[in-house]
Amino acid sequence: MTTHKKIPKFSLVHVKYTLIYIVLIPLINWSFTWAPMIQLPWVPEWAFNPVTVVTGLVLVARDFSQREIGHEVLIAMGLALFLTFVTSGGALALASGAAFLISELIDYALFTLTSYKLSTRVLLSSSMAAPIDTLAFLYGASFIRDAQLTIPNISMSIAGKMFGAIIIWALIKHRLEGNRV
Repeated sequence: MTTHKKIPKFSLVHVKYTLIYIVLIPLINWSFTWAPMIQLPWVPEWAFNPVTVVTGLVLVARDFSQREIGHEVLIAMGLALFLTFVTSGGALALASGAAFLISELIDYALFTLTSYKLSTRVLLSSSMAAPIDTLAFLYGASFIRDAQLTIPNISMSIAGKMFGAIIIWALIKHRLEGNRV
């Protein structure tokens, strides 16, 4: 007879995406303080911070964290912003906090006030929040490091966020709504 080990009601397994979310925010924010700008050889005026490409990971992690802990995701965000403050300073924590506030308000409005399918809300929320949130963050980041609020950084960041949103959209369509992508 085999016995299955029961996972306690609260364990790290139950908040794994929340922990990833809490770690990703300060890690990505901190990398904006030192990551070298990459210049594309075929377009010399197109230099971007490579970290902008992975900023969409934070939104994906937030969506999964929100499924784990609900509205307490705001507590996780607060903890992550505190860690950003400790590792990268107040200006970057403020820029990140402002961007997250904008994103969360748009998410809240769409997810609370509309009755669209979940997959539709994910795409609408991201398509509305990504440009505004990106501009807010890169504007704040430009106070601590030159050349952050640029068309290449804005473009790459929005593309990264939308790539993350499309991943979530596809997962929801396939797994939760039972549709083929």
